[in-house]
Amino acid sequence: MKSLNEDLKTGEFKQIYLLYGEEVYLKKQYKDRLSKAIVNEGDTMNYSYYEGKGIHPGELIDLAETMPFFSERRLIVVENSGFFKNATPELADYLKELPETSYFLFVEEEVDKRGKLYKAVKAKGRIVELGRQDEHTLVRWILGMVKREGKQISERTVQFLLAKTGDDMENLQRELEKLFCYTLEKDAITVEDVEEICTTHISNQIFEMVAAVAEKKQKRALELYYDLLALKEPPMRILFLLVRQFRLLLEVKELDQSGYGRKEIGEKTGLHTFVVGKYQGQAKLFKKKELREILEMAADLEESVKTGRLTDALATELFIVKYSMA
Repeated sequence: MKSLNEDLKTGEFKQIYLLYGEEVYLKKQYKDRLSKAIVNEGDTMNYSYYEGKGIHPGELIDLAETMPFFSERRLIVVENSGFFKNATPELADYLKELPETSYFLFVEEEVDKRGKLYKAVKAKGRIVELGRQDEHTLVRWILGMVKREGKQISERTVQFLLAKTGDDMENLQRELEKLFCYTLEKDAITVEDVEEICTTHISNQIFEMVAAVAEKKQKRALELYYDLLALKEPPMRILFLLVRQFRLLLEVKELDQSGYGRKEIGEKTGLHTFVVGKYQGQAKLFKKKELREILEMAADLEESVKTGRLTDALATELFIVKYSMA
């Protein structure tokens, strides 16, 4: 991001940019900022936008060959094309000879770094990965947004907000906007405000479901499962998240027993340090042997779904029932 900010600050731009990664909020922010900086806002003659699969590379090449209209630059924005996961040799070869007046901005979720197109962009442009941000960055960002609203928030409340809503910046922005409206007449945002108005992220509902399983609270575990189904969450996604949770618990348990601290555990598992403590506490409710058995059963159930012996809904329910049984 430092290189992107430097380009925006100096006004000296690369001809090709590739923004990729999980963090949708940051990709949108930098896409908009780069677009407005490279061509004048509202210049529809020299700005073109393409989105989704099925974009024909030849059309992009023809457009890039067209001189800009009363402007120094022509910008072509291509989003979620899948070009960087599939072979696109025609476009990769063309970018090497791109006219000086044409600029490309690619925005993707996933890329193949071994691909010809990725290498072509790397050779001539700038590639920036915009993944999930670390805890320190998120806290600073939240504090900045709260300050701009003329409000106050304690670090404890920020930690509670992150634990409840997750680390996706786009989702966090929506939750903060709800909080700002809810606390319109107040100077400070409290834990109670977050609890009252913010939506619990699905990963936290999964966490709570695993806790109910560990405590043999079968009724509660099934209630949470049916709540997720009512929210149109696919059963296989719920099972996938449950399995991911148990796999993380096994990793955390093994690292904890090996003497690693929270920061090291977070780095090795990809968990934010503000949730590692919760995982350590939950991992203590299970034996390592039990966690391995749970993961083995999940693999068997997934095979049963794939072969048609069980429906996805029944497989997930059986999984919850078996391990929450008193």
